[in-house]
Amino acid sequence: QVQLVESGGGLVQPGGSLRLSCAASGSMVSINDMGWHRQAPGKERELVAAITRTSITNYADSVKGRFTISRDNAKNTVYLQMNSLKPEDTADYYCNARAVVGSVIGLSANDYWGQGTQVTVSS
Repeated sequence: QVQLVESGGGLVQPGGSLRLSCAASGSMVSINDMGWHRQAPGKERELVAAITRTSITNYADSVKGRFTISRDNAKNTVYLQMNSLKPEDTADYYCNARAVVGSVIGLSANDYWGQGTQVTVSS
């Protein structure tokens, strides 16, 4: 199994910054795409940013120019640097990863999720 553990959430004032981290562990062969999603109260979960193993990135329009996703393949870790935070960025942020795992029937790519970390942007 693969476990994802997020850290770095908290309370920040508008215009401030936070850096989220997500470390993957377990018996995986490799990790392909990794990403961050968020879910605000009463809203559906949405993609914030994603990054491939070769660091090709994709961002939601609402965070372009403010958030930066990166990863360290040696540490199986993905980061989300969030700058110029706005109250509308308030949400629970979830890390996800598509990891290749082995079993008696061969290799398969599965999606895994972290438990979430809360980000609150408020004065």
